[in-house]
Amino acid sequence: MPPSDSPLPSNLQREIQLGRKFSLSEAIGREGGSFLKGSQAAVPRPLRAKAAINGWIDQYLQDPDGALKPSLKQWIRDDVRIGKYLDTPLEALRVIVFDMLANPEILYAFARQVAIELGHMNGERPHFQKPNTDAHPNVVYSHQSIRTQLTEFIGQLPPSQRSE
Repeated sequence: MPPSDSPLPSNLQREIQLGRKFSLSEAIGREGGSFLKGSQAAVPRPLRAKAAINGWIDQYLQDPDGALKPSLKQWIRDDVRIGKYLDTPLEALRVIVFDMLANPEILYAFARQVAIELGHMNGERPHFQKPNTDAHPNVVYSHQSIRTQLTEFIGQLPPSQRSE
């Protein structure tokens, strides 16, 4: 904190600081002490974008078994393409999910992640559907059911605002 912002007299501040050993954390604390003061703390754009996407997923993705939402949030969180769409986060969501639906290998990888999440939630061994085969009776999220849920979900997005 700059000396002019301190409520203590400058001679008292110096006396207090003389008795302390210098540490980087203290210096950062002094300089950043007023960081959150003011009208509103700024939230970084990437965090705002991810929060908007997570909010949309929570509100519009139908997921009665509960493993699809957290899996999609994790998948989106790890995708670097969000950085390209910081001002239009729902467009990033659209691009990522369309890419998943257009590429069977990506959809299969995502389906494995969903099966693992469901297994963790239920404390059971995950059941995977193999590519290009019918789903095993124990598979809760088949490739087709995930495709259907994601297609319905992405259909609820507002029309695209980007021109590419």
